[in-house]
Amino acid sequence: MEDMKETGSPKLLFENLDLTPIHTILWTDLHTEGPGRPVEYQPEWDLKALMLRQLLQIPYVKDLVKRLKRNPTLRNACGYREEAPTEAHFSQMKRRIGAEGFRIIEAWMRMEALKLRGSQPLSAAGLIQAACVDGTDLRAWSRRSLVDNKRGQGDPDARLGRGRRGFYLGYRTVFLTDVEGFPLGHIEAPANVNEPLLVEPLLDRVLGEDLEVELLAGDSGFESRRVFEALEARRMAPLVAWRSMKRRVNPPDVLTVKDRIDVEGPEYKRVIYKRLRAVVEGFIGRVKCRLGYGRLTWQGLENVGIHVSLVLMVVYAVAIAAFRIGRPKLRQSVAFFA
Repeated sequence: MEDMKETGSPKLLFENLDLTPIHTILWTDLHTEGPGRPVEYQPEWDLKALMLRQLLQIPYVKDLVKRLKRNPTLRNACGYREEAPTEAHFSQMKRRIGAEGFRIIEAWMRMEALKLRGSQPLSAAGLIQAACVDGTDLRAWSRRSLVDNKRGQGDPDARLGRGRRGFYLGYRTVFLTDVEGFPLGHIEAPANVNEPLLVEPLLDRVLGEDLEVELLAGDSGFESRRVFEALEARRMAPLVAWRSMKRRVNPPDVLTVKDRIDVEGPEYKRVIYKRLRAVVEGFIGRVKCRLGYGRLTWQGLENVGIHVSLVLMVVYAVAIAAFRIGRPKLRQSVAFFA
């Protein structure tokens, strides 16, 4: 008899995730004593349910509610017992915590995962030696307005932008990852905003007393004076590929794009650049294929930020659970816990 392939479960994932330190944020505007209706569903359960939606790639919140009501195993994994909340309950939770609250929860989970990483011991102290930025498209749950075809109808924040496969209506996300493809942060903007304009606010959001990056890589789309000045102000070494232009001779110590993808320049820079570019593109591919990144069913820029935060929370939860069960090789295996 052949051996069955060992797999985890959402319950195993959530059992190894202690949300006690962020209890205050999750309980924002909820009363714990005094007159009034008591809290029926713990907000920790609601957060796990929203993460479960990304983990199982459930299209809509109403489908998540149906799955929770019909499947007692999924209810128990989140913490619910006999009943599951309604779709409106999750909408109220999102408004109550807000995009900033979800970002705080995401940042806490990121630091917890960094502390447990044995392969990168310096990251536990908040020191990232090399990182990479890359942007990707996120189509909105909307269509073009009849009045202005550059805007979205139903989603007032969605804009028309140009992606790798032509024009699309929606948003753009810029991710920051380290040398192992571990996500360090993200920022969202309408699709008509250029990626170089998002680098400085992304660094302001991610970097601080707890996190420091020494080198930052990026493709030729990030070749901008604004980017170079932002990195110089933060004492970060740039490793950005320069475009090849007819009337410009690039310095010999920088990387220059050749044949649209490959780069030429100093060999040691080429090795570092290709490694960082490979891991950030691999990470973006994983969140698209495994965590429903492209299935945006909420409207508005704040909801887009919440959507991406929930995606990264699952990534951090997988890393935390893998280390705590003593199997660090599974730190990127979303499929093991799905």
